[in-house]
Amino acid sequence: MSAQPSFIRRFFRGIWLTLNAVRKIILNLVFFGVLILIFASLSGDDVLELDNNTALVLKLNGSIVDQKRYVDPISALLQEGNQDNAQHEYLLSDLIYAIDSAANDGRISMLVMDLSGLSRTGMSQLQTVGDAVKRFKAQGKSVSVIGNYFSQQQYFLASYADEIVLNPQGVVEIQGLSMYRLFYNSALDKLKVQTHVFRVGTYKSAIEPFIRDDMSVAAKEANQSLLNNLWQTYSEIVAGNRNINASRLALSADEYLQQLNANEGDSAKMALSLGWVDSLMTLDQFRQQVIAKVGLATNSDTHTFKQINIEDYHDLVKPLELPTSQANVAIIVAEGQIMNGNQQPGDIGGESTAKLIRKAKYDDQVKALVLRVNSPGGSAFASEQIRQELLSFQATGKPVVVSMGTYAASGGYWISADADYIYATPTTITGSIGIFGLITTFQDSLASIGIYTDGVSTNDWAGLSVTRSLSPQVAAVIQRSIEKGYHEFLSIVAEGRDMGLEQVDAIAQGRVWTGSEAIKLGLVDELGDMEDAIAKAAKLADLAEYDTTLIEQSLSTEQLMIQELFGSAKSWLPPIKGQASLVTSVTGPINQALQQLSQFDDPQGKYLLCEVCRIE
Repeated sequence: MSAQPSFIRRFFRGIWLTLNAVRKIILNLVFFGVLILIFASLSGDDVLELDNNTALVLKLNGSIVDQKRYVDPISALLQEGNQDNAQHEYLLSDLIYAIDSAANDGRISMLVMDLSGLSRTGMSQLQTVGDAVKRFKAQGKSVSVIGNYFSQQQYFLASYADEIVLNPQGVVEIQGLSMYRLFYNSALDKLKVQTHVFRVGTYKSAIEPFIRDDMSVAAKEANQSLLNNLWQTYSEIVAGNRNINASRLALSADEYLQQLNANEGDSAKMALSLGWVDSLMTLDQFRQQVIAKVGLATNSDTHTFKQINIEDYHDLVKPLELPTSQANVAIIVAEGQIMNGNQQPGDIGGESTAKLIRKAKYDDQVKALVLRVNSPGGSAFASEQIRQELLSFQATGKPVVVSMGTYAASGGYWISADADYIYATPTTITGSIGIFGLITTFQDSLASIGIYTDGVSTNDWAGLSVTRSLSPQVAAVIQRSIEKGYHEFLSIVAEGRDMGLEQVDAIAQGRVWTGSEAIKLGLVDELGDMEDAIAKAAKLADLAEYDTTLIEQSLSTEQLMIQELFGSAKSWLPPIKGQASLVTSVTGPINQALQQLSQFDDPQGKYLLCEVCRIE
């Protein structure tokens, strides 16, 4: 009887040894493949040379971010065919550095922008890039933008150019702002899912989709006010850039039809007549126009104008990171949803972000810290971990200045409130001072298919489970904890912003504000960007001369090697193009909601999240 088990053991051991050998072979192939790529790149003798009178080309195919999200290279390789432009990310700091460098580079004579691939970028980031474009123009250099089509956010950045060129068959889409969401309450009822919500704040509407079938009156009031303020800023900036009346931007359906009829039904001619664009040209006509300005590229095979793309130009002019003895202003980026533990770049981890702050605290050369916050919030526990570490940093006598990006709301404001100084942009979405708890139980869902939970426990807490109903007594305890959390939030803001509790409560209740409004309410100190925040931090630290240092998570050697290999390998796969269907338009938001539920990992079930921050 013992022979059979022995045979089975040898059989499975043989399978394991074979799999292990294959694994080692694959890893060795990856390792040596990376080495070959590295040696090839080092041995290349191509040196990028820049001719005089060259055009800098800003062609964006993705989103602009403060911190790139970590992407597992193998997963990216497998999913490459189904990815779209939204997956690619450009660092805002890199774009600004390249444009500002080009403004003072005698070899660069003009900037050409192609924004056709720009996607899902906040107005704050676009305005920062636009300000850099204005500085470029201030040096007497021209800026042209070409497009077959301009979405609303693409057009916002395009408006900063001297010349907007549209394809004769193109269109400019300016439709205003909206905030619509899917509501799941009735669906959850049909599935017999019990959603237990605990919240404080009249306007804390992040959980409304789980308990309602429509948007509450209070949420509609606050959201409409928010959209009106954001649209006013958008229209004023675009109208000012284009020297047109703001009322000629977002037309009503009747006005649009009237303008369309006046231009023989031609959307491109309508855009020209309204002053949205300056001329209608094909891509080749535009190319010939730029050739006349800067000349033909040295490589005659391209038959295009002398140019360098912004990524190559950045690599050409970026400064060498050499050790310095000067005092430093440290920069830490807090981008994404706030979650517990260690998170990869692109999300904010309570532990991982706290480690970065500790690193800055114990660095003797770091004399001040700028925290760049671009977050709608998340876990209350993780937010508090980060705040405690910031207080510890300040206890050393070093100042903290916050620079708010597109979002710095709820948990994003929790970690900002104690800063020595806070900057925001006019379109920053901030505030959302409120808190909620969310627990879902499935006892009725399981009962409908004949599955029940029963047993014994020593007290109420020992038997808590998603398969059992939540008792009124336990629910009362959780609600009390949420109320305590809200009071704590008010207290943090009151102390950090030198305000009274009642004063904070009057502007809290989970309501969201723009940066322009937040200044009037005392939640923000000044309108400004990262450069303003860095200068302020240096001033607060009494630094006459200083350098900046970015403190961020480092990839391991293995991650860097695999990233290098698969970063090149991704180009081997052809893209697969498809059209969004009604099904995906519905399932997309549902998948996002389910993904968000999976990120609700606070140990006490308390969340500081601004869901309405995501505006289309």
